[in-house]
Amino acid sequence: MEDKELSCGCGCGCEHDHEHEEEMDTITLTLDDDTELECAILGVFDVEGIEGKEYIALLPLEDETVLIYEYKEVGDDVELTLIEDDAEFEKVSAAFDEFFEEEEE
Repeated sequence: MEDKELSCGCGCGCEHDHEHEEEMDTITLTLDDDTELECAILGVFDVEGIEGKEYIALLPLEDETVLIYEYKEVGDDVELTLIEDDAEFEKVSAAFDEFFEEEEE
């Protein structure tokens, strides 16, 4: 009788069926109503023409809407700020779209 090798086909030698996904860093946002929203971090990026600021793109794990915030590291903490200026938000959104397209290639 021949031994049958059980494997998911991923090459890791595991004996169960699963999908391997690239591990993404996550962050948990606390919303105004104190609910928590876990999000995958898509990236932190600069925007040409906006000096001294960085931005972060987040994807809620249970949604497909990308959230973009101003990102600032303060000591060991991270501060996320809403982008309230429409012109700034448009520029940041366009930069994110460009950044994301480059990442996919």
